[in-house]
Amino acid sequence: MDKKTHKDRFNAGLKTRRAVLGAAYVDKAVAATNDFNREFQELLNTYCWNDIWNRPGLPRKARSMLNLCMLTALGKGPELKLHIRGALNNGMTKNEIKEVFLQTAIYCGVPAAVESFRCAREVFEEDAKNAPKKAAKKPAKKK
Repeated sequence: MDKKTHKDRFNAGLKTRRAVLGAAYVDKAVAATNDFNREFQELLNTYCWNDIWNRPGLPRKARSMLNLCMLTALGKGPELKLHIRGALNNGMTKNEIKEVFLQTAIYCGVPAAVESFRCAREVFEEDAKNAPKKAAKKPAKKK
């Protein structure tokens, strides 16, 4: 049986959350922790991002595919955008994301898929716009 402490599980979940969603987003969310939402942040990092996302039964890419489907079905656009970026971080291609949303059009309904395609377009456009900025921030490699 796994003997990780609660703090170990929290820290492992926080590491996974940063890897999937991006450090900037997660650091902003963590910085906004207050007395009201502290327990929710703890729940997210410990149970969601460690106990579920770090399970060995599915690779992260498969978990991302599932999230894209579920968030489409639920109509949760802002959270879907976050997980589209996470899916890309987890190795999904734009074409695979498109195929997931085509599948959801049949099982979740066309209006839900319309919103998902809209969210993906916005994420892809924003990432393309920010790509030159990210490239400029990378330090030059030493020879």
